[in-house]
Amino acid sequence: MKISSNFESGNIDVISADDPRNIRLNIRKDSHSDHFQWFHFRLQEAKGYPCKMVIENAYQASYPEGWDDYQACASYDRVNWFRIPTQYNGKELSFELTPEYNSVFFAYFAPYSYDQHLDLVHAAQMSEMCVMENLGRTYQNRDLDLLIAGAPGNGKKKIWIIARQHPGESQASWFMEGFIERLLDSDDPVSRTLLEKAVFYIVPFVNPDGAILGNLRCTASGANLNREWANPDPAKSPEVFHIRNKMDETGVDLMLDIHADEGLPYNFVSSIEGIPGFDLKLANLLSTFKTEWIKTSPDFQDEHTYPKDEAGKGNLAICSKQIGHRFKCLSITIEMPFKDNKNLPDPIYGWSPDRCIKFGASVLHPVLSVVDYLR
Repeated sequence: MKISSNFESGNIDVISADDPRNIRLNIRKDSHSDHFQWFHFRLQEAKGYPCKMVIENAYQASYPEGWDDYQACASYDRVNWFRIPTQYNGKELSFELTPEYNSVFFAYFAPYSYDQHLDLVHAAQMSEMCVMENLGRTYQNRDLDLLIAGAPGNGKKKIWIIARQHPGESQASWFMEGFIERLLDSDDPVSRTLLEKAVFYIVPFVNPDGAILGNLRCTASGANLNREWANPDPAKSPEVFHIRNKMDETGVDLMLDIHADEGLPYNFVSSIEGIPGFDLKLANLLSTFKTEWIKTSPDFQDEHTYPKDEAGKGNLAICSKQIGHRFKCLSITIEMPFKDNKNLPDPIYGWSPDRCIKFGASVLHPVLSVVDYLR
């Protein structure tokens, strides 16, 4: 047997692989950080052998509660990812598969590569409704891509949507694929109406460096970008520095930041109740947004969420809270599960790339419900 992770977003250390029924592994830490949970590796030469992979340091991961009721992802072709039997005993995470082919990939969630991102943004720029700009460079000198959809015009709302601040949350990239493809569909009446009323500023992949390195939460510099928004360091966190500067240039009327949560098996949002200046208008906009999404997508719910911040105690270093405070606008963090959506479970695929794509497309409905009232 051979186990490797020397590829984009690969992450695993092999302790022993002599016995296919007891393959011992560890997940590597993020770059310059103690965070870890994302894994992605390849097993070869094991066709027909019952294999059991055991991650020994699972209990030390950043969010060990995320292993409860979790099912690992596997794929033979890196396109179709299915769930496999997985157990967590409070210390070790183990999952089992008898491979049908000689090579199989395992991952925390279906990966979304930087090449896929490049394909997405280059396809988007071919639309007459969209242009691509370069915002600057990442810590490792990669391009930071911005899509601008909709023609500028007096009175048009400025809507920002960013994704993949946390590199291991690949759900966010699948979500953006669905969102962008629907937004640029000239036959979709919701998209056409939104582009008449608003200009969309879209950053689909904020942290490609961390994703390529196989990190869970951090950049190549060790920065957790979603804690850098109050005072971004252009040397350590150039990604946030460039995006926030462009936001200052354009203004923001609505901001959505796309993430995934390790522990909660639901789709939900976290917003700006705790920021200074949170008022009745913002409360009504937030309520309208959530109510419309519940009505139009059964995959969304608002019962199981993070605790709401007390008034005036929101952490302004977090993106959605900083932007909501900075621009006095509706600003929302959207979370998806690593596990299955407990409200609508799928025993074979769980929460999957296809469901992320459809969920991303569905967000246009709540955006449309609030667009006329943002200013």
